[in-house]
Amino acid sequence: MASSVLGLNSDAIAPDGANGARPEVSERESHDRLISELRRGAETAYETLLQRFQQPVYNLAYRLLNDPGDASDVVQEVFLKVFRNVGHFRRQSSLKTWIYRITVNEAHNQRRWFFRHRSREIGLEDSADKNRLVPDPGRSPFDHAFDREKHMLIEDAFSRINPLFREAVILRDIEDLSYDEIAEVLQISLGTVKSRIMRGREALRQELTGRLQPEPSLRLAHE
Repeated sequence: MASSVLGLNSDAIAPDGANGARPEVSERESHDRLISELRRGAETAYETLLQRFQQPVYNLAYRLLNDPGDASDVVQEVFLKVFRNVGHFRRQSSLKTWIYRITVNEAHNQRRWFFRHRSREIGLEDSADKNRLVPDPGRSPFDHAFDREKHMLIEDAFSRINPLFREAVILRDIEDLSYDEIAEVLQISLGTVKSRIMRGREALRQELTGRLQPEPSLRLAHE
């Protein structure tokens, strides 16, 4: 799915302004135009939708499921549902929160399938999807190894906390959604959102306490 849209112009349906300049529009206005084009069946609109949301949807699904293959399966299901149901989207929420809500629901379905049909434990294999670390030429190989270890510890800690708390923390602290947006995505009250985030952060803190040590270079400096 990803390879079919790489390199395409994501501004394909954006309006031209006076003298060839593109006027600034809000995200909501841009998404409303995109929805209208999708309903009209414009091919460029489908390409634009994938360019804007395919990677964010994958990232969210991966963080919820901690498995690259399962996340890819969720991405396919999400966009199938978006393409099939965009005509029924009533715009009571933003396009982003609607797509994220579908993503969370599909992740729930995938997790339920996992517990019904698999007996294996989700692994923490090394992969580019998990360890997107930017090289720093000023840091030692020991420091880079520590970064990878720290990243894996955090991923592991996330996988150990209650899934309901995990998804709320991910949407707030990683996806940077507002409390209101999270309430729309998860279809829960604002008070429940805040409670889950608070409890999720505390559970994550407890999981990480004592597991994250000072960086090797800092430890060596004091030895």
